Amino acid sequence: MTSMAALKPKHFRWQAEGRIAKIRLDRPERKNPLTFDSYAELRDLFRALVYADDIDAVVFLPNGGNFCSGGDVHDIIGPLVKMDMKELLAFTRMTGDFVKAMLNCGKPIISAVDGVAVGAGAIIAMSSDIRIATPEAKTAFLFTKVGLAGCDMGACAILPRIIGQGRAAELLYTGRTMSAAEGERWGFYNRLVEADALEADAMDIAGRIVSGPTFAHGITKTQLNQEWSMGLDQAIEAEAQAQAICMQTKDFERAYNAFVAKEKPVFEGN
Repeated sequence: MTSMAALKPKHFRWQAEGRIAKIRLDRPERKNPLTFDSYAELRDLFRALVYADDIDAVVFLPNGGNFCSGGDVHDIIGPLVKMDMKELLAFTRMTGDFVKAMLNCGKPIISAVDGVAVGAGAIIAMSSDIRIATPEAKTAFLFTKVGLAGCDMGACAILPRIIGQGRAAELLYTGRTMSAAEGERWGFYNRLVEADALEADAMDIAGRIVSGPTFAHGITKTQLNQEWSMGLDQAIEAEAQAQAICMQTKDFERAYNAFVAKEKPVFEGN
C-alpha cells in the first residue's frame, strides 16, 4: 500500500483533510477546463488510489464558482481536429480510462457541483458515487454541440442508469442544459445545497463515509459497478461471497462487540 496524502499534482489542486482527499481543477478564469495533461494525471491518480492506505474518500469541488467546463477548446478540441484516427482513438481511450479509474479506485467519490459542469465536467459528476449541487448548477452533456455523438466516456451506459433511458436520451441528443432542479428531481443530484454550504455538506457526507467500515465500502463500490453486467442469480451469489469476505474483517467483530457493550463502534477499515 502507498501514501497519497502528500501528493503534489501538477495540473489540479489536491488537499488531504484527514482521510478525505479534495480535488479542484485549477483554471478558474476559464471555468476549469481539462487538458490532455490534466486528463492523464487524473487517470493516473485514480489508478493509484486503489493502493492508497491513507485516503478513504474523494471529494471533487468547484473552483471560482464553477465545477468544470469540459475539454479545453484551444488545448484539446483544436489539436484533435488535426489528428489521424490512431491518435484520436488513443485520446478517447485515455479519457475513457479516466472514468474506468474512477469506477475502479475502491474509494467513494462525491462531486459537489456549482456553476457549470459540462462535457467532461458532467462526466466527472456522473462517474462519482454521490452528487450534490447548488441551485445555480448547470449540467450539460454537450458533445452534440461540437458535432460528436452523445456516447462519450461511458455516458450511454451510466447516465440512463441514474436518470432513466428517456431523460438520458434527451440530454445526449440535444446537448441541452439540465437545471439543478431537474437534476435533483431526476435523481442525478442527491440534493441541492446553497453555495456557501456546498463544501461543508460534501465533506460531512465524506466524513460519515470514512468513519464507517472503509474496507466494506470498497466492496460496496465494486459490487455497485460490477453488478451492472450480471444477471440476478450472479449478482446474489457475488454479494454472498462479498459479504462473507466482510464477515472476516475486524470491523465486523468490532461492530458486534460494540453492540453488546451498548457502545458506538469505532471502525478501523480492516
